Amino acid sequence: MTEKEINQTADPLSTAETAICVEHLTKIYKLYNRPRDRLIESLGLSRGKVLSRDHYALRDVSFRVGKGETIGIIGTNGSGKSTILKIITGVLGATSGTVEVNGRISALLELGAGFNMEYTGIENVYLNGTMIGFSREEIDSRLQSIIDFADIGDFIHQPVKTYSSGMFVRLAFAVAINIDPEILIVDEALSVGDVFFQSKCYRKFEDFKRQGKTILFVSHDLGSISKYCDRVILLNQGVALAEGPPMKMVDLYKKLLVGQLDVNTLEVIQTGPKFTGGSGAGEGNSKNPENGPSDVKPDSAVDDGWTPAFPINPSINEYGDRVAEIIAFNILDQNGRSSNAIEKGTECTVRMRVLFHGRVDDPIYAYTFTDLRGTDITGTNSMYEKASVRAMNDGDIQEIEFTQRMDMQGGEYMLSLGCTGYDGTEFVVHHRLYEACGVTVISNKNTVGFYDANATVRLLN
Repeated sequence: MTEKEINQTADPLSTAETAICVEHLTKIYKLYNRPRDRLIESLGLSRGKVLSRDHYALRDVSFRVGKGETIGIIGTNGSGKSTILKIITGVLGATSGTVEVNGRISALLELGAGFNMEYTGIENVYLNGTMIGFSREEIDSRLQSIIDFADIGDFIHQPVKTYSSGMFVRLAFAVAINIDPEILIVDEALSVGDVFFQSKCYRKFEDFKRQGKTILFVSHDLGSISKYCDRVILLNQGVALAEGPPMKMVDLYKKLLVGQLDVNTLEVIQTGPKFTGGSGAGEGNSKNPENGPSDVKPDSAVDDGWTPAFPINPSINEYGDRVAEIIAFNILDQNGRSSNAIEKGTECTVRMRVLFHGRVDDPIYAYTFTDLRGTDITGTNSMYEKASVRAMNDGDIQEIEFTQRMDMQGGEYMLSLGCTGYDGTEFVVHHRLYEACGVTVISNKNTVGFYDANATVRLLN
C-alpha cells in the first residue's frame, strides 16, 4: 500500500457508531511582536493597522472515532496534537469547525489541573469528581478505588501543597482513570511516577481496551502507539497528513522526522534506485522485490556470504539521501550459513555492505530487531559500540558485521538496517531499510517478556 493509497481506503467507521466526530476543525492563534500590541489591538487603538499575524495550530482537520476504537495521534512537536485533545474535551474553543462527542469523557491531559493546593487529597477527589459531573454518591462509590490506585498512604489526608511532584501526579491520574468513562482521552500521561506506578497505569489502560472503551491517545512512544492503537492519525504543522494502520503511520512519521517525506504529495523522496539486495551497486539478483522471493537454499552453490537464503520483504520501506547506500545484507547463523531462522541461545551475525556516493566523515552503521507491531526489541549501532569507523569517500565500500547472542523469546520478528551520520551538528539519514526481512527465533523455552534474562533456579531445600 502506497502512502497515497492510505487515505483512499474505505471509511472504517461506515457501519460503526461514532464516539467522536471532528469536522473541519481549525484553531488560529494571534501572534504579536510586542506584548503591548495585544493591548492596543484589544482596545481598538491600532487605527486600522494590523499588529498581529495568524498562526494555525490546526487547519481543517477532520476524523471520526468509532465506539470501542483506540485511535492514536502522532506528529512532530507543535503539530497540534494536544490542541485537538483540548478542543475535544472543552478546554479550548475552536476558531471554526465542529466537534461532536457521544459519551462521558475522562481526560488525562494536564494532570492535576483544577486541584486546590490548600485542599487535602480527599477533598480534591470530591472537587474534581464534581467538576466532571459526578454526584457525591457516585464519588463515594469510587473513592476507595482512587485511594488504592494512587497509593500515597496517609498523605491522602494532607494538603496537596505538601505533596511531592510524584504523589501529585499519582493522585491526579488515579482520579482521572477511576471514574469509569465511556471515552478516555490520553495525552502523554501514561509515563508518570515510578516504574511500578507506570506498570499499573498501563495495566489499567489495557483493561479499558478489553472493556471496549473508546480511547484517543497522543504519545511520542511509538511502541505504545503500535501496540495499542487500531488506527493512527499523522499530524504536521496543524494539518492531518494521513490516517491508517499504526505501522504505516509510524513509518511515515519517522520519515517526516528526518525530512524524507514530501508532505505535499505524501510520496517518499527517493534519490536512488529501489534496494535490490544485490552484492554491488545497482546490480539486481534473485532478491529483487519485483521478481518475488528467492529460491536460493542455505546449501546452494551460490554462497558468497552476501546472498540471503531467505526472502527479502517485497514491501521493504527505505529512504535516505543515498550518499551512503546499503547494497547488500545477510544474516548468518551459528554455523556461518545464511538463515533467518535462528536458534535461541546461539550467536548470529548481521552483515551489511555499504557503498558510498560521497564523503562521509563519521558514518554510523545500525541494526534493530522489532516485533511485528514495530516495537523495538533490541539492536545497536557502531557509535554505541564505540567502533573505530573511518571516513569514507565516493566509491568506497564498507562491510560491517554485528554479532550477538540471540536471547529474544521464540517468535517472529523483523530486522531493520541503517547508515546515518552527522553533517556538522545536523543528524543525517543516508539510507534506512525498515523491516528488511523477517527473522524467526526458534526456542523450546520462553520466559516472560521479549527477552530472556537467562536466570537460573536453585532449590535450597
